[in-house]
Amino acid sequence: MSNVRVRFAPSPTGALHIGGLRTALYNYLYARKQEGTFVLRIEDTDQKRYVPGAEEYIREALKWAGITPDEGPEIGGDFGPYRQSERQDIYRKYTQHLVDSGHAYYAFDTEEELDRRRETEKEQGNHNFRYDASTRGDMRNGISLSKEETDGLIDGGTPYVVRLRVDPGQMIHIQDTVRGDVAFRSEEVDDKVLMKADGLPTYHLANVVDDHLMKISHVIRGEEWLPSTALHVLLYRAFGWEKTMPAFAHLPLLLKPNGKGKLSKRDGQALGFPVFPLDWNGGEEKLTGFREAGFLPQAMTNFLAFLGWNPGTEQEIFSLTELVEAFDLDRINKSGAQYDFEKAKWYNQQYLIGTPDEALAPAVSEVFARHGHGLTPDRATRIAQLLKERVHTLPEFYEQGRYFCERVGITDEKMARKKWKPELRPTFEQLRERLATVKHWKAPDIKAATVAFMEETGLGFGAVLPILRLAVSGTTNGPDAFAILETIGKEETLARLPKGFDAMDKLKA
Repeated sequence: MSNVRVRFAPSPTGALHIGGLRTALYNYLYARKQEGTFVLRIEDTDQKRYVPGAEEYIREALKWAGITPDEGPEIGGDFGPYRQSERQDIYRKYTQHLVDSGHAYYAFDTEEELDRRRETEKEQGNHNFRYDASTRGDMRNGISLSKEETDGLIDGGTPYVVRLRVDPGQMIHIQDTVRGDVAFRSEEVDDKVLMKADGLPTYHLANVVDDHLMKISHVIRGEEWLPSTALHVLLYRAFGWEKTMPAFAHLPLLLKPNGKGKLSKRDGQALGFPVFPLDWNGGEEKLTGFREAGFLPQAMTNFLAFLGWNPGTEQEIFSLTELVEAFDLDRINKSGAQYDFEKAKWYNQQYLIGTPDEALAPAVSEVFARHGHGLTPDRATRIAQLLKERVHTLPEFYEQGRYFCERVGITDEKMARKKWKPELRPTFEQLRERLATVKHWKAPDIKAATVAFMEETGLGFGAVLPILRLAVSGTTNGPDAFAILETIGKEETLARLPKGFDAMDKLKA
């Protein structure tokens, strides 16, 4: 069994962006490829930003995408608890260890004092005040104060935070699987807060402690965390854990469709496409998800996998099992990946086409049911067969095929004006009478009766089929005309034809 252990560690602060879902997917694929373990850890120490329902949303999104954790809050495991809010005693223990070893210190500066210092720095031309080795001696902390003063403040109940002591002159090298050797100087890292005044750890401390205790072997996360990795390496050094530090792989950003800047939820709202796996209704914030937009989970997963990774072949359609077999961290791109919603729709269409009609029928039934139409399994299967090569998303089955259940009138008026000749109405009434004699209402029999009628009247397909389509479906677009008539049914077809003729007469009047 492999020693590979990876984790997806989202914060429950709202809907899970598809960039986060991609991170989960890559972790999952790597774990499965290496026969390792995929851990779900909820990083909920920032209680001010905690959003009720967000953790449930994360779990539901992973389940929908087929990404199954091996350990996690609802699953258990040997390294729990898996919610950081339930690990506070652990963080306090390790924070105290850093203080006792001289790698961290208490800081008593109030927000007001910090704000005044920032303003003073600005007045002197420094707009980027940093709490670090160059400034900590002027502040109120365990380094600038004597031990007696520090103990007195603590005993007196003065609020404090704990900061990491970052000394200058250190080089920090990170061997990133995606980006190679990345180097930082310790002067670039300030004395970050590790433990907040409320007794909760910051992301940085909890992240490092948890990754160590949970024996995480590889940290696969977004590019935006790369600068923080320098601080994390310093923490590993301070704890004496540098030799067992996980390997890092920082994923490229997901970019806006134009390639300029990071993809945000506002882009989806402004341009009309989903950037979340599921719908989210967080009070005033209502966001559309891929699931509710009519995407199959396999298609979205396939689409996401290619946003930052490629298999090195021409193959584009991969099942989740095939993605596991093909996935390799070495084939992750360094440059950002442009979000192409048209490509996402293409993937979904390929999966719709590849899904057996009977398997697709329940989803088609659900779409029509939302519009008040109940479909039998056979009818849903037939609609799936006729339309799946013409649609990109599930809602389009209804949008393009509502005429199967509704009398929609003439929607393509331009074509109706072009094709309809009122003087031929008696002829088309005769066609209706001919169709009424068809005993077996199947597409081949309907076609045979129509062709026989055309031979008798001298009319061609170009004159007859558009009129049949317009009268029963309102448009000349769609699948085979005789298959449409079969699916609509004999009685309904015969009822629609004269009403369609009436509607076209009015257009020509």
